[in-house]
Amino acid sequence: GKMFLPQVVKSARVMKKAVAHLLPYIEAEKSEGSRAAGRILMATVKGDVHDIGKNIVGVVLQCNNFEVIDLGVMVPTATILEEAQKHKVDIVGLSGLITPSLEEMAHVAKEMQRLGLKQPLLIGGATTSKAHTAVKIDPHYEGAVVWVKDASRAVGVAQNLISASGGAAGYVEQISKEYDRVRADFLGRQKEAKYVTMEQARANKLQLDWERYSPPKPNDVLVQPFDDMPLEFLVPYIDWTPFFHAWEMKGSYPKILNDAEKGEEARKLFADAQQMLQQLIAEKWLKARAVIGMFPANSVGDDVEVYTDSQRKEVRATLHFLRQQGQKPEGKPNLCLADFIAPKETGKRDYIGAFVVTTGIGIEEHIKRFEQAHDDYHAIMLKALADRFAEAFAEQMHDRVRHLNWGYEIKGEMTTARSRTRGGDEKARWTPRNGLDNKHFDNAVLVGEDYRGIRPAPGYPSCPEHTEKDLLWQLLDAEKNAGVCLTETKAMYPTASVSGWYFSHPQSSYFTVGKIQKDQVEDYAKRKGMSVEEAEKWLAPNLGY
Repeated sequence: GKMFLPQVVKSARVMKKAVAHLLPYIEAEKSEGSRAAGRILMATVKGDVHDIGKNIVGVVLQCNNFEVIDLGVMVPTATILEEAQKHKVDIVGLSGLITPSLEEMAHVAKEMQRLGLKQPLLIGGATTSKAHTAVKIDPHYEGAVVWVKDASRAVGVAQNLISASGGAAGYVEQISKEYDRVRADFLGRQKEAKYVTMEQARANKLQLDWERYSPPKPNDVLVQPFDDMPLEFLVPYIDWTPFFHAWEMKGSYPKILNDAEKGEEARKLFADAQQMLQQLIAEKWLKARAVIGMFPANSVGDDVEVYTDSQRKEVRATLHFLRQQGQKPEGKPNLCLADFIAPKETGKRDYIGAFVVTTGIGIEEHIKRFEQAHDDYHAIMLKALADRFAEAFAEQMHDRVRHLNWGYEIKGEMTTARSRTRGGDEKARWTPRNGLDNKHFDNAVLVGEDYRGIRPAPGYPSCPEHTEKDLLWQLLDAEKNAGVCLTETKAMYPTASVSGWYFSHPQSSYFTVGKIQKDQVEDYAKRKGMSVEEAEKWLAPNLGY
């Protein structure tokens, strides 16, 4: 508890290189009685590709004499359980970022119970929580199930679970009682929560003055790919605060650099990041690709019809959105993203935008190079920087769209550069912010989203259902135009990718759909042409019943 995570991972690099050198001697001298503190299997579950957190946990555990068997990403349940039995592991650890992974973890727990396994099950990842673990995973498995908040807790949890002094049973009992309390609290809140019917929620939709509002027409109503965006254009758009959070250093940038406790290590970490950032730009380690599109659209209830052309006679795709069903105070609407698009019956010609960006193309060979050199520090650093570049690219493209493609904000400067797409077309490249000398550029404005329009992403609070990405991919032909594909649970690959919709209405805002009721799930399933059971699977984190 005396070291910050970057220090731990740096020291692990030294340890791993030393162990790699000594391993032949250690193996030759190993006696029957000598072994690691424990053997832990770790995997990112089926359909999920995110592993920064898992890798950090693995490094920290190895630093504390645990043997870690890392199965990587997108690991099927059968493989996890086969390997757990084959290697006679003491603990199984599951990781995941996207919400469908929560259901996959519950499935692993059920299968462990069916097979009669006894190993403790660790749960971790950005979308996981103590409440979800207690309510949706723990009841399915008689063995210990423990949610691990972050890497700093992993060692203590693992040591407690396989305590040689006999304390493990007491620790498990303590966790079990805590989860009983969490479940009781959750059920109590569920009973207290007040919901309205689907009809009532729709009757209380956001009322916008469409008569006096004319939706802005995009300058470019087409799909436009960007084949190789120079990374240096994206640097000014980087929000560094989440970078420090990835390294479990809580605080906001740039304040964290001068923090009394964390400042010195934060400055070292930031200096290392800047050094790698300059190198990866100079040596072109990563390729940034994107595709954006503007489409004629109108809302029909909670759906948005996207038309094939400006005549609006043929529907190319129908996007499906969810509406808040929690009971609202007087004067507060039950929001749905479709509320921000002009209803079809108004006769107003509105539009919706879509985007997919990635900065992860080419990352694998460099990650492999670092891992082969036992250099977890730089492998994790590169993944964290690639994620920051992806978010910066999403911000930069939204900036471009607002000023140029849609043009509803004051136009910025624009330069033209030759950048050839697959078709060989020359295109304009938006570079209003690619120099910090631009006195109008204020990263804080972008980080604080203090501008008109939103870019909600499928799978996030305003539109939490992931299968809507399929429509987004079809509209943009995103795999061909941006090099990004979807896994079976709709995770994006490469991992350093961001996608979403563009809304231009001045009153459009982010919100959380929250818990919904069965009448909306049934309605949603009907609109999407799927069974209620399948809809419930995809909407599991949002079910309020």
